[in-house]
Amino acid sequence: MSGSATPRTRLLTAARYGLLALVLVAVLAALARNWDQVSAELARLGWPVLGLSLLLATLAPVLTLLGWRRILAELGSDLHRAPAASVFFVGQLGKYVPGSVWSVLAQAEMGVRLGVPRRRMAVTSLVSIVLAALCGGLVGVVALPRLLSRGHTGATGWVLAGALALGAVLLWPPLLNGLVERGLRLLRRPPLEHGLGAGAVLETVGWFTAAWLCAGVGVAVLVHELAPAASLLDLVVVGVCGFALASAVGQVSVVLPAGLGVRDGVLALLLVTVMPASAAAAVVVVARFLTVVADLVVAGGGWAWGRRHHLLGSGR
Repeated sequence: MSGSATPRTRLLTAARYGLLALVLVAVLAALARNWDQVSAELARLGWPVLGLSLLLATLAPVLTLLGWRRILAELGSDLHRAPAASVFFVGQLGKYVPGSVWSVLAQAEMGVRLGVPRRRMAVTSLVSIVLAALCGGLVGVVALPRLLSRGHTGATGWVLAGALALGAVLLWPPLLNGLVERGLRLLRRPPLEHGLGAGAVLETVGWFTAAWLCAGVGVAVLVHELAPAASLLDLVVVGVCGFALASAVGQVSVVLPAGLGVRDGVLALLLVTVMPASAAAAVVVVARFLTVVADLVVAGGGWAWGRRHHLLGSGR
C-alpha cells in the first residue's frame, strides 16, 4: 500500500484483512471439530476422480479467458492468445487479495506493456466480471429452490424457464449496454468506447456459461464419488448449478478474496441435501483446493507462454 493512502483506505484494508482472518479461523475451527469424519470422506476420493475434477477446474478459466478476450477485441484490442493468457491468468491472481479491484488493476497495468490502453483493459475486466457473474447467476438460480426448501422441490423447471427468459432480456445488447454504462458511471469509470455488438455478447456469454458448466461438472464428479446414490438431477442441480450459485454469491461478497467462506458455505448448504455433512465438507474443501491449484497452473502457464513467445514486453 502506498504512502499516499488515506486513513479511511487504511481502515477499510485493515477491516478486510480482519474479516478474512475471522473467516479462516471459523472455517478451520469447523473442520477441526469434524476432522475425523471429513478425513474419512477425503480418503474415499480416488486419484482418477481428483485428476478429472482438476482437469475440469483448469479448463474453466481457459474458457473464461476466451470470453474476456472476445470483449477486449470488440473494444478494439485483438491480443494474440499468448499475451492475452498472460494478462488474464496472472492478473486473475489478484482476486485472492481482499478487495474488489485488484484483478482489474493488475490486468490494466500488464495491458499497458502490450500497448492496450489502461482504460480499455480496465473496462474489459469490469464488463467481464459483470457478465461472468450474470451467467453464473442464471445457471445457479436453478439451485435456488433447493437451497430455500432444503430438499427436493418441483419448482426447478419453472425456475429454469424463468432464468432463460430473464437471461434473454438482460443480455439484449441495447439493455445490456445501458446497464453497463450506468454501472461504470456509478463506479466513476470511463464509459464504453462503443456498445457491445450482439455477436460479441452472444459469443462471450457462450464461453462464460461453458466455463461455469465445466467447473460445476468438476464438483458433480466429486459429489458422485462420495454420494453414488445421488440421481443425475441431483448432480446437475446441486453440483453444477449449485456451484455456479455459490460462486456467484461469492463474487458479490467483494470484501473476501475469491468469495472465501461465502462460496463454500452456500455450496455446503446445497450439498447436504444429497449427502452427509462430513461428505459435503470434504467436497467443499477439495473443490476449493483444486480451484486454487487450477488458478496457479494457468497463471504459471500463461506467464511462461507469453515469455517464451517474447510477447510480454519489458514494460517501462
